[in-house]
Amino acid sequence: MSLLARLAPHLPYVRRYARALTGDQTTGDNYVRVALEALAAGERQLPAEMTPRVALYHVFHAIWASTGARLEDQSGLDNRDDPSNRLMRIAPRSRQAFLLTALEGFTPSEAAQILDADAQDVERLIGEAQSDIDAELATDVLIIEDEAIISADIESLVKELGHRVTGTATTHDEAVDAVARHRPGLVLADIQLADGSSGIDAVKDILKRIDVPVIFITAFPERLLTGERPEPTFLITKPFQPETVKAAISQALFFHPSRQKEAA
Repeated sequence: MSLLARLAPHLPYVRRYARALTGDQTTGDNYVRVALEALAAGERQLPAEMTPRVALYHVFHAIWASTGARLEDQSGLDNRDDPSNRLMRIAPRSRQAFLLTALEGFTPSEAAQILDADAQDVERLIGEAQSDIDAELATDVLIIEDEAIISADIESLVKELGHRVTGTATTHDEAVDAVARHRPGLVLADIQLADGSSGIDAVKDILKRIDVPVIFITAFPERLLTGERPEPTFLITKPFQPETVKAAISQALFFHPSRQKEAA
């Protein structure tokens, strides 16, 4: 199989990553082009011990480092609160680890290969990025969950991250009423509620009123992953790991197009 054929499926994604990393489409695309030219000319090789996708990102980072490119320059930032600007406010190395895992879906061990780093260092960098995000995007949270113990566990995790739980609901109607009383910046929702009502329907009705990131936490993921309608970006299966919930909260807030305004 030719080099181009091996890499073609991964090129749109490494371009996405490069653009997010640099904060600029033209700059990101140029670095990808240089990496591909180096591979085509034989100046760089795909490491044989890595999968083609991991190896491509590894070569991209090698090119980046060899040019002396820096990620610290924030002179081009404006006052917009969007994902691109939020990214550029995260420490450079943490930004890379966070993007590789949160945006590109690499495991920490794969990200470590890409960055020529230790897996434990990557885990630490991801944690630092999430801490920066949580501190900057602290918000009000609505929890839709009919099991009291699970609701309390989720509330504890939310507060650990510096967010505020301003509403809890156990039914569809309670959830919709809670949003009417206080607009949340994030919704964490189960899909099977106390009175037999649907958390999916509750979220649909909420999204008709406000634009807010949503994370589903459910024991029945198959009810959402049907392929018959748009599926949620953030879906956590019960029983959940606390770190999984924390990471999803950071990512949902970070990548949402616009930060929610708190209700007065």
